[in-house]
Amino acid sequence: MPPVFAHGRLRLYLLKLLEEAPRHGYEVIRLLEERFQGLYAPSAGTVYPRLAKLEAEGLVTHATEGGRKVYSITEAGRAELADRGGELADLELEIRDSVTELAAEIREDVRGAAGDLRREMRAAASASAMRGEDESWQAAKEELRKARQEWKEQARRAKDESRRAREEAQQARRQAKEAQERAREEVQRIAGQLQEQFAKSGGVLGNLAGAWLGGVTAPSAGGTAGAGAGAASATGWAEDLAPSGDPARDLDRLLDRFRDEVRDAARDHGVTAARVAEARADLAAAAVRLAATFGAGKP
Repeated sequence: MPPVFAHGRLRLYLLKLLEEAPRHGYEVIRLLEERFQGLYAPSAGTVYPRLAKLEAEGLVTHATEGGRKVYSITEAGRAELADRGGELADLELEIRDSVTELAAEIREDVRGAAGDLRREMRAAASASAMRGEDESWQAAKEELRKARQEWKEQARRAKDESRRAREEAQQARRQAKEAQERAREEVQRIAGQLQEQFAKSGGVLGNLAGAWLGGVTAPSAGGTAGAGAGAASATGWAEDLAPSGDPARDLDRLLDRFRDEVRDAARDHGVTAARVAEARADLAAAAVRLAATFGAGKP
């Protein structure tokens, strides 16, 4: 049987379980067994050393409660989970595929055992018939009937488990795809609102947007020309920042890009008291607009 977890995957999944809630080692083992529908349970010799290694790396910590170590994820551990969100989604699919494979292997084992039992019963029945032991023959037939019934029931359960695993895998794929689409739409919406604000604000923000996106070499006198250039070419801004699947992280990256490019433009074109005053007003307008975008009551 191939390993249930590929290299490094169990480590990631332990972080996920600890992000859900603090747990002691035995509870982690039991949860893993539940996720695999009782078809797989890691040993204590597999789980505890990995928890100790995660603690040594600063990704988890523990407190002693009732003589047991209760492990909790740290902020560093949460950061790693956020950075590896795509891998975690793939891991959920791999777990469902592993459940399907384990159910298929059990079904094959049951089929082989049933075949062996049938052969043994036939041999016993033949021997009994040769000795004229009719009572033993009837008992053998009854055992064979029970074995067939048990095999059919186990085969049915294995088929049901395989079907559920396939359905869960399909649902996980749909959820992962929907999450990626929502993240992409959210980033595009925020970028569009920032571009619209650049176009409306004029002044220093308009000039800086034109410098970033359209190649303007100096601020315009009234800010209108710079705002027009920024709006005209805003569609290409930050296209290299591909969505990561985490909208909050994507927003932080956009704000970092905004801050860096404002500083670069100010350094390249000079900073005066008048420009700083105008920038203050434009940034206040942008802040009001963004506060409304992320205001209470919005999904």
